[in-house]
Amino acid sequence: MAPVILALRSAGWAEVLVVDTAQHRELADDPLALFGLKPNIDLDLMRPGQDLAGLTARLLTGLDRVLAQEKPDVVLAQGDTTTVLSAALTAFYRRVPFGHVEAGLRTGDLANPFPEEANRALAGRLARLHFAPTERARRNLLAEGAAPEFIHLTGNTVIDALLWMAARVEPAGEGRGRLILVTAHRRESFGAGIESICRALIELSQRHPDVEILYPVHPNPNVEGPVRRLLDGRERIRLTQPLDYRALVAALKGCHLVLTDSGGLQEEAPALGVPVLVLRHQTERPEAVEAGVAKLVGPDQDRIVAEAGRLLSDPAAYKAMARGVSPYGDGHAAERIERILADFLEAGRP
Repeated sequence: MAPVILALRSAGWAEVLVVDTAQHRELADDPLALFGLKPNIDLDLMRPGQDLAGLTARLLTGLDRVLAQEKPDVVLAQGDTTTVLSAALTAFYRRVPFGHVEAGLRTGDLANPFPEEANRALAGRLARLHFAPTERARRNLLAEGAAPEFIHLTGNTVIDALLWMAARVEPAGEGRGRLILVTAHRRESFGAGIESICRALIELSQRHPDVEILYPVHPNPNVEGPVRRLLDGRERIRLTQPLDYRALVAALKGCHLVLTDSGGLQEEAPALGVPVLVLRHQTERPEAVEAGVAKLVGPDQDRIVAEAGRLLSDPAAYKAMARGVSPYGDGHAAERIERILADFLEAGRP
């Protein structure tokens, strides 16, 4: 959301109020600061060991209090978190138009990813404005009955943010051999999936002695527990705390390959010419798979080892995926969103 906030503030016609729910405080504070942003309101709703029902209840109550006090003309949120669903529902209850940034992503399976697929589908049903990152996302929304005049093809603001930061950082990991960047934290991978991914990383490190694996570990105990148990102390496997955004982009610029179950990295890595193996059975971002710059392998040890090994051993196969193709935007999505909002709110742009 940082590019959207900055675009709206620089346009001059909007008063922008940034609300931080703190659903992922340890992952959010640094990126905000890098873009020179500070929340106007911090709801501080995170609780140790929270479940989805309790979090959602606190989000609805906290966000409703903000909307009642501030009376905004429009509410914006991005993506598919529980915060986004709660923002859409609260805005609906208050009869405030909701604008969904990164709208229309679908796998068609409510259980994968969980709960994100349900979050974004429900938010989409409640949204007045849909900012679709791709043509496929636009078609998904049309198929669900969204009004065509309120669906806007903008590209994804994640590419805006990525290109802004990539121009300001140097590649990380140079001189250490080929770097593989790994992120894995999805709920549907908890248990056997995470353990299978870890075993694949061990096998890759043993088969390819010129490779270093960097794994920033998500703080969720369902991830951190098994990852630390299986990978701590392994040669050429480096476990770290979650990277701040600057360090993450530097790692992306310096890495040879990405293994991830993250949504954003499926978009960011191809934009920088880095092949992606997606550690999920399904993806709401099939454009990169269709473009040949990402491949679904699931949390399956044998498939991860085979596909990563092919890219590490076959220069032609690697070159075919490392083409710098980005079907997700050109870096100007936030500017388009600002103009659409100005017209929607009749802000009198010249």
